Amino acid sequence: MTDIDALLAALPTDLWIGGHQVPASSGSRFPVHNPATGKVLVEVADADPADGAQALTIAATTQPAWAATPPRRRAGILYRAWELVTARRHDFALLMTLEMGKPLPDSYAEVGYGGDFLRWFAEEAVRINGRYTPSPSGNGRILVTKQPVGPTLAITPWNFPLAMGTRKIGPALAAGCAMVVKPASETPLTMLLLGQILAEAGLPPGVLSILPTSRPAQLTDPMLADSRLRKLTFTGSTAVGKHLLAGAATSVLRTSMELGGNAPFVVFADADIDAAVEGAMAAKMRNTGQACTAANRFHVDNAVRDEFTARLTERMRGLTVGPGHLDGVQVGPLITEKQRHAVDELVIDAVTKGAVITTGGAYADGDGYFYLPTVLTDVSADARVLREEVFGPVAAITGFDDEDQGIAAANNTEYGLAAYIYTRDLHRALRVSEAIEAGMVGVNRGIISDVAAPFGGIKQSGLGREAGSEGIDEYLETKYVALQ
Repeated sequence: MTDIDALLAALPTDLWIGGHQVPASSGSRFPVHNPATGKVLVEVADADPADGAQALTIAATTQPAWAATPPRRRAGILYRAWELVTARRHDFALLMTLEMGKPLPDSYAEVGYGGDFLRWFAEEAVRINGRYTPSPSGNGRILVTKQPVGPTLAITPWNFPLAMGTRKIGPALAAGCAMVVKPASETPLTMLLLGQILAEAGLPPGVLSILPTSRPAQLTDPMLADSRLRKLTFTGSTAVGKHLLAGAATSVLRTSMELGGNAPFVVFADADIDAAVEGAMAAKMRNTGQACTAANRFHVDNAVRDEFTARLTERMRGLTVGPGHLDGVQVGPLITEKQRHAVDELVIDAVTKGAVITTGGAYADGDGYFYLPTVLTDVSADARVLREEVFGPVAAITGFDDEDQGIAAANNTEYGLAAYIYTRDLHRALRVSEAIEAGMVGVNRGIISDVAAPFGGIKQSGLGREAGSEGIDEYLETKYVALQ
């Protein structure tokens, strides 16, 4: 039996409710595919509204006791979970590569990053503070406390199966909130394994439930309308986020929305081009380009555009494409055939409007949903690839002549999640960072995510912040007590 066979044979594949595996109430199951082959890995239980109601009932029942659990004990459970995830890093990395497709080095990096959210919020659990002050009028005192929001629904995406879960589960549990997680149907296996790990770490039964489903709206819409639910946190597309926000309005839920992105990567004439190309590779090709923070639009000063394009093309052409579990592979498959077709359509649209392909621009040979790393230059302003989130290994390059044009090009989008700028001028770096409309800006660096920094966007890229010291605030209510 290979490592892969042994891992899949030992996986939990039922729903996780009440601290143990249970079949779906309907008995139905759905397949999880390996995007590198298109073949089925395993089948998992397919949750329906009855399962959602059961999980929410258990969450509401366990909520008072979990909220009253001493912060130090909640912290200890999260810290033990971090240790267990770290100890099983090979299993988590291999599992993510199998169900999502990313190369193993990317998966190992995600295990470290995702696990660190458990450790970070273990530390934050004991730092939930309030305040006590005299009233300015002198007729009393002001007591301000923080309390857990209550039962929470988390909906996580497929592109980071571990980290997008721990970034929500960590602060929710640290704050004292019971949680129900609906993982992406493409990648439920990592989250089910994490549920088992948290139980081993000592998390009381019922505080966390995990409900894979192939029918997400049927499962979550009734939960959003249930008065027992008090918080919704979602990472995914803007279109789905808008639908969920409308549902959350029914019960006036607290919401955190980390939505779509269309990140600009702005290279000024005074930039270190070597560093800019390295940063571009990191910002574009991490996770095969399937990241909300991925650089999509490369706006390069015309004075250095040809040089930057040639160097980026050379680097992209040299990448090794293949199944993520094989040694030396740098670019894995896209998540589905539908996603590969969508990426190809964006490239075709750009070319019909005048763009030039300097490398790639086609499906890779063989099984699976592979697309060649692609560079487009001379991209027209009306090309869809500049307006839509790409979620694939495609870099679209355009030029500009001065700083104001570069800023205007960067801001010419409805999204505002991440942005990247390269310059050697500190004053320009600060000036442009302030002018760019994004929740996060990387200056001379292509990877910006950090467990200690607030993650989130503006405009149609979302509401609220995850990670950092700000992350736990999303799961806390503020209560004011007037004392005489």
